[in-house]
Amino acid sequence: MFGINEEIPFVAINIAVMTVSDTRTEADDRSGDTLAARITDAGHTVAERAIVKDDQATIVAQLREWIAHPEIDAVISTGGTGVTGRDVTPEAFHAVYEKEVAGFGELFRMLSYQKIGTSTIQSRATAGVAGGTYLFALPGSTGAVKDAWDDILLYQLDIRHKPCNFVELIPRLQEHLAAD
Repeated sequence: MFGINEEIPFVAINIAVMTVSDTRTEADDRSGDTLAARITDAGHTVAERAIVKDDQATIVAQLREWIAHPEIDAVISTGGTGVTGRDVTPEAFHAVYEKEVAGFGELFRMLSYQKIGTSTIQSRATAGVAGGTYLFALPGSTGAVKDAWDDILLYQLDIRHKPCNFVELIPRLQEHLAAD
């Protein structure tokens, strides 16, 4: 059986939101706004928010800053996951991953296929872990943000979701450091 076990107390986590775009501003960042609203509606905290240019070094720098921040449990980005020359978000995320969560991209594309058909193949959504922080890179459309949050992240970032979820693993993400 899977689903939300209401007998388990909810645990809010701190999530940083990154919009990757050369053109978006705070005034017109609809995907970032959609993501932030869903995070807070679910009971989590938007710990920080930033708009960064489609530049791999800039994205990596922002990721490393948030990974090093002890109060940030997860980073979710929107934008830059396509196949054009400026789309470098997956490359930036892969540059900082300690471990990739390969199934995230696969599941996202499977769910997206049901809504946009074969166009989903143009998404390079990805996820991983670095420094005890979960990292999720979503496409830049509001529809993709809604799909990823509503169909995957809402559940995996809820400790009450069974049989398993990402939140219950947070204390164990850096076990390898204790062995050193």
